[in-house]
Amino acid sequence: MAGQNPLISGLYAITEARLMPEPVFLARAEAALRGGARILQYRDKGDVVAEAPRRRRQAGALRELCARYNALFVVNDDPLLAQAIGAPALHVGAEDAPLAALRGQLGRAILIGVSCYGSVRQAQEAAARGADYVAFGSFFASPSKPLAPVVSMDVLTAARAVIELPIVAIGGITEANGGALIAAGADALAVISGVFAAEDVEGAARRFTALFGDRKE
Repeated sequence: MAGQNPLISGLYAITEARLMPEPVFLARAEAALRGGARILQYRDKGDVVAEAPRRRRQAGALRELCARYNALFVVNDDPLLAQAIGAPALHVGAEDAPLAALRGQLGRAILIGVSCYGSVRQAQEAAARGADYVAFGSFFASPSKPLAPVVSMDVLTAARAVIELPIVAIGGITEANGGALIAAGADALAVISGVFAAEDVEGAARRFTALFGDRKE
């Protein structure tokens, strides 16, 4: 059964400071959106306190950019930043997901996604606590998280059979292997290097978007 939230579908691009230095940060983000990215996550592992002004500036600019392209903007693992800029969505890890507390802090309107790695049980628990989507992976060796355990694509099929939420696949996804993840049950493909390490970011995003065929609309 496909996920029922149409906002969580298609190419889910995730920013990476190493691949997007500040002088070209917004330009590369916009190129991904022009190429068809339906979701854009701000993922920044800089010091939350020392680099707060930059993080808030970048996240705020991305929120406005996504609004212009009718794409969903997501803040990774920083509820305070999400609250400060009025982000429409937040992504957290399963072990860091007190969803009741997050709802109390951020309200019911914000979408909350939860990383469940390779565990269908964690995904079911997240769904029961009110998550709006769940993410699984890493499915392949990932340059962004080289130590992440690789999980089987079977988890997508198993999750699809018991969870009605949208399912996001992440981890080492390329244009060559993304189609298999969609066929296994993924509603969205979360991609970092496959998009932002490309010389032609817009072209890479278009090729990922094409993997969804008619679903991209």
